[in-house]
Amino acid sequence: MLKEIIGVAKEAGEAILGIYHEAQDVEITRKDDDSPLTKADLASHHIIIDALKELDPDTPVISEESGIPDYEDRKKWNKFWIVDPLDGTKEFIKKNGEFTVNIALIEDGMPVLGVVYVPDQQTMYYAEQGKGSFKQVGTDAPERIYSTGSDKDETLVAVQSRSHGSDKLVTLLNEKGLTVKETIPAGSSIKFCLVAEGKADIYPRMGPTMEWDVAAGDAVYRYSAREGVHESPLTYNKSDLKNGSFLIGLKENVEF
Repeated sequence: MLKEIIGVAKEAGEAILGIYHEAQDVEITRKDDDSPLTKADLASHHIIIDALKELDPDTPVISEESGIPDYEDRKKWNKFWIVDPLDGTKEFIKKNGEFTVNIALIEDGMPVLGVVYVPDQQTMYYAEQGKGSFKQVGTDAPERIYSTGSDKDETLVAVQSRSHGSDKLVTLLNEKGLTVKETIPAGSSIKFCLVAEGKADIYPRMGPTMEWDVAAGDAVYRYSAREGVHESPLTYNKSDLKNGSFLIGLKENVEF
């Protein structure tokens, strides 16, 4: 299944790039929560949803661009796909290339498979439970990626949102007893992947995200451990799909 999902993500990414490069200005509409929506989001959504119906018709799907099923129905699910067809719409609109296609499979409340594709960089990150995490650039051979987890008393490199980052973040981390020597701005779920491949030590997130924003990247992070699986504070199929603040990358949990 992983090979097929990687192919679907690439197909969706090509559709996104076709729209990305076709015009100087991107046509934007607004969703009910005032977040931006482009025809690239919808093109990617339809490609992924149609493919999942073919590949795995018996497993339900949640996508950012489709309605959220009622929790009374969802709470019976022990397995489902969760999709963000275009994560980083703001980065897409700014044309900085830091947007991704995210597809994850959730089983019993945790991601067991995740694919994060960065179309503008032709870079694929993917992970599967029991097999590890990998990075592939273009047609190069995939490479296993690892992260070791950092100690609280280390001097840390933190990755933060390019659109939502702030100096308050470093101040808050200092108050938690962490020392940050450098911050790296990045868009979308790329932040998880930078931790997973060891380019950043931690990813602290202030403020809300949705489960589809984090699931695929969370899988890439979890299975990048050299031994076992990294612990993650993120959980799935909650009654409210919105996440609170979180921090990944440390060996021990820090309330954030």
